[in-house]
Amino acid sequence: MNKLMTTADVVAQLRDGMTIGFGGWGPRRKPMAIVREILRSDVKDLTVVSYGGPDVGMLCAAGKVKKLIFGFATLDAIPLEPWYRKVREAGGLELMELDEGMWQWGLRAAGMRVPFLPTRCGLATDITKLNPELKTIQSPYADGEVLLAMPALKLDVALVHVNVADQLGNTLIQGGDPYFDHLVARAADACYVSAERVEERLALTPDQARFNTFERYLVKGVVHAPCGAHPTTCAPEYGWDMSHFKRYVASAAEEGGWQAYMDEFVTPGEAAYQERNGGVERMGKLPLPVF
Repeated sequence: MNKLMTTADVVAQLRDGMTIGFGGWGPRRKPMAIVREILRSDVKDLTVVSYGGPDVGMLCAAGKVKKLIFGFATLDAIPLEPWYRKVREAGGLELMELDEGMWQWGLRAAGMRVPFLPTRCGLATDITKLNPELKTIQSPYADGEVLLAMPALKLDVALVHVNVADQLGNTLIQGGDPYFDHLVARAADACYVSAERVEERLALTPDQARFNTFERYLVKGVVHAPCGAHPTTCAPEYGWDMSHFKRYVASAAEEGGWQAYMDEFVTPGEAAYQERNGGVERMGKLPLPVF
């Protein structure tokens, strides 16, 4: 029952062409230590499903994304994720750009093991024009309402970052907002989590238990990754690293910028990444953003 793994162990489970879903939201609680391990690997031609942040941008910059299924791609304070924008403007992506509600509904359908769920989201918009594969369905009941049939977004793998996990695969999110990680986990054949802290066995109070949002049987592997969401936030542990984001954003405007970013922050490994960002002591004390 010991599910402890390394980031390299997790990435070794990935294959070219897989559909991978990412937890978190924009620049908030993304499994970035695992993302960096994917960047060091040869895995390619991925379909990525995400409320996108630097996970999407970095994988796009590295040429690993064949198709992107998403509601947005943002760094929040920097509204449009720079590398996503650059790759999209170059025509290098197949896209399914969805209303945020449709994105969630597709994951719910996958988690429920049904082929689609009906919704009013997306109707009377250009979403159906831009995604001609989307179909409508008429209610079989007396109302006869025509609804959009949001197809299931079935994932091969889900990657999620949490505050605390145990060796059995139980998780605890302490930031107050679990986002939609539970939907990502349930939509996948296999879920792997990285965690700020890993315990032998979680003992949760009734108040804490509601933030154990998905069942441990879904979790195939647990990675101990202190500051593993950096440069995104991991409330209440630490906020985003805006100085790092500015360096990352600048790379999108530089000749050879992505390779320079890789050489400085990714290729040397996670220990070097932490050192070049001031160490875990600095990273773990980054102030939380205030909205």
